[in-house]
Amino acid sequence: MKNVPWAAMVCLVLFIAGCERSPLPGGSPESNPPAEQAAVQSAQAWLDLVDGGDYAKTWQNAAAAFQTAVSQADWEKTIQAVRAPLGKLISRKVKSHQYSTSLAGAPAGQYVVIEYDTTFENKAAAVETVTPMLEKDGQWKVSGYYLK
Repeated sequence: MKNVPWAAMVCLVLFIAGCERSPLPGGSPESNPPAEQAAVQSAQAWLDLVDGGDYAKTWQNAAAAFQTAVSQADWEKTIQAVRAPLGKLISRKVKSHQYSTSLAGAPAGQYVVIEYDTTFENKAAAVETVTPMLEKDGQWKVSGYYLK
């Protein structure tokens, strides 16, 4: 992975679980404030693990679809290669969040697509998109992560 350009590594992280980052074209926006709030809290806890470099735990705490799509070892290598060059987190602010029951390329379910305006030590303007999904056990868990 040492010879892979940074931009290509970011592409590898693009919704590693295969989920797109927006609802199906032509779909109507949905709203579910309690779900959105719970999903944002779950995403923040997951991002705290990413920021702390606890990549093994991010995989362990991810949605089953995420874990099925990528092995823990591959996830750890990829996220380390993508995040390390960015340096420390400076700031992160929720830009938007949208509840949806259908995402392109993803099974039917409950999702919240959350976008953050993020500043890192070595990248002043980044957008992170985190997509938690509601698991069968009633917990919101991250099914996708996109960084640009």
